[in-house]
Amino acid sequence: MKRLGKFRHILLVTLLLASAPASSNEEAKTVIGPDNIYLADGAEALMVGNGEDGVRLTLLGLQTADGTRQEKIAHSNLCAGYLLLNQLETALEHCNWVLELDPAHWRTYNNRALVYMRLERFDEAEEDIRKGQTIRPKSEKLKTVKGMYLDETQPVTPHIEVDERRAIDEGPEPEPPNNVAK
Repeated sequence: MKRLGKFRHILLVTLLLASAPASSNEEAKTVIGPDNIYLADGAEALMVGNGEDGVRLTLLGLQTADGTRQEKIAHSNLCAGYLLLNQLETALEHCNWVLELDPAHWRTYNNRALVYMRLERFDEAEEDIRKGQTIRPKSEKLKTVKGMYLDETQPVTPHIEVDERRAIDEGPEPEPPNNVAK
């Protein structure tokens, strides 16, 4: 994944240089790729499970965030990243920051529900899943998290009983009498 990010960065620089105006009198503006490369690369790292790189890159992206939208994305991703690093209280701080600013940010409810489950605060996790599903009822991510929540709080116990009393070397089962249908 690092290679892909580095390649994309080189491609971006090459394209920007290739599209630079020939003279100072020409005005041209070319935007290629994400607005904030650190946030994009941080998100990619988090998606493949690399919490350390994801948090590091996202923190860099937060320093250069352009507006509230990018700040919300950064803090939501930091919540997920710190969850991956098992720094649950720090993850919670970032989730709470987003939700104080935007109570309709369903992805952050998803992330915070996962944090609450790791902290074994199941009532709060359930509430966040409910809020997230109210905002985005068809979200597959929230459905998955709800399944994880139910597995933790209402585990399914199998009703199958295996009878291993019969020894393997007892031989074949006896044949039923001739008057019994097989």
